[in-house]
Amino acid sequence: MLDWMAWTGPTAAFFAFIAITLATFTVLAIKYPETPRRGILGIETTRGDRLFITLLGSAFINMAWLGIVGANQPFALVVCLVYAAAVFRWV
Repeated sequence: MLDWMAWTGPTAAFFAFIAITLATFTVLAIKYPETPRRGILGIETTRGDRLFITLLGSAFINMAWLGIVGANQPFALVVCLVYAAAVFRWV
């Protein structure tokens, strides 16, 4: 039935992680509302905005990694985690 989507273990884990992350951020927004803060980009961002920036940037990092380095993606994950930490700290 879902053969056309090529659901592999890593694909399912990726989408499960995204779903869990969105659910966690929803609970955090309800329990601990925040006021937007202004970071190095000069725009006001919330946790959700920073998550979106992180996911979008990580997608570009992974695409660039595939084009330049090849399929050795575990190291790209390390780069993405460093990028995520920087976004949540300074953006």
